[in-house]
Amino acid sequence: MSSISAIDIPRTKAPSSFERWYVLILMCLIYAINIADRYVVSTVLEPIRLELKLNDAGVAFLTGIPLALFYVAFGIPISWLADRSNRRNILAMALIIWSGFTALCGMSRNYLEFLLGRIGVGVGEAGGTPPSTAIVSDCFPADRRPMAMTVLALGAPIGAWLGADMAGHVAHAYTWRAAFIALGVPGLLVGILVFLTVREPPRGRLDAIVDDVRPSLFESLRFLWRQKAAFHVVMGGGVCALWGWGLIYWTPTFLQRAYNLDVGQAGAVTGNIHLWGGSLATIGTAWLLSRPSMADPRRVVWLLAGGVAFTTIPSMIAYATQSLWLCKLMFCLFIPAIYFYIGPCFGLLNNLSPCHMRNMFIAISLLVANILNLIVAPWVVGALSDWFAGGHATDASSLRSALLCLAPTGLWAAYHLFMASRTIVEDQKRAIGYTKAWSP
Repeated sequence: MSSISAIDIPRTKAPSSFERWYVLILMCLIYAINIADRYVVSTVLEPIRLELKLNDAGVAFLTGIPLALFYVAFGIPISWLADRSNRRNILAMALIIWSGFTALCGMSRNYLEFLLGRIGVGVGEAGGTPPSTAIVSDCFPADRRPMAMTVLALGAPIGAWLGADMAGHVAHAYTWRAAFIALGVPGLLVGILVFLTVREPPRGRLDAIVDDVRPSLFESLRFLWRQKAAFHVVMGGGVCALWGWGLIYWTPTFLQRAYNLDVGQAGAVTGNIHLWGGSLATIGTAWLLSRPSMADPRRVVWLLAGGVAFTTIPSMIAYATQSLWLCKLMFCLFIPAIYFYIGPCFGLLNNLSPCHMRNMFIAISLLVANILNLIVAPWVVGALSDWFAGGHATDASSLRSALLCLAPTGLWAAYHLFMASRTIVEDQKRAIGYTKAWSP
């Protein structure tokens, strides 16, 4: 890595409590918009499929893969730019772009127009989360970052609720197009708010050491590879996305087929669980991570590994059962688990990377997660569903079998999170010079 020099951060450079919490809450809202604009498509997947006369693999390709491919393609260069320029401006512009294209998806009249809209959403969302997390990292000290990132991640259950419950009701009352417009327009206003009210913070102002040189992409990737704990956190978070969000992507369609629910009823089944279960799990995790005993990063990854491994079991039962009541009960255990790991993983990665590599570390993490949960999971589940249908029209049974093939991957994610504990203390010291009494 490039040369490192220790610096003494003056107290005057630390943000006020109001500033740091205002920025954190606004970043949480932006993350909610991000998730809602992405998740709405799974809520209205079945109406889109029927209108465009697609099979399961075809609708999965249209709604997931174009967004993911352009998200991945633009994520690395945008994050490289964000490590060298004004993160606030990049974030605000990205929010305006993806929100505008979300609304345009609702105005699309055919396959091609919808495809172009999803591409635009992917390009815009590539500039969302990395700058958000990097800005928050310069508002909270190292031992508070996992907690702060968990508060930021509260936007995920709120966004999923907006994309499931609210969008489902709008789609049922009007059309699936109205749901996209209802979620896209508010993001345009929040983008303007970011421009007007958020200041670009000095990089690394709360770190013990600061990287003097802005590294190249190759140097960032090489340093990430040296940080074995960072590699396992990236893989653990990515496979969690494959497992949890891959299952959730098809859940509204599964509920509509298996239990004869309409789009609004299917969204309502999981909407409140996303909102209340996901929010409680996220808030509870944030509170737990704020305890002094959780300053040890090993305890953080042990918590994540144990939680994911435990909730893999109800994720399998939810799609195996024929009972809607038992399915809902298992969702109450499984769905909160797709949220509680997000914030801690962001916080750990920001502590495992120097200040001029943070956008890149988060971008690489999101690249892995989005390849797995927007390209691999939707298409593989759709293709498996078509295969299990045996040449007939896909139904609840074929989709159920496909989802049960995906559910056990939660154990794979738990393995990577546990493995991160082996080197995380040393890797964190190397990146930011952060030490505590628990350090060896």
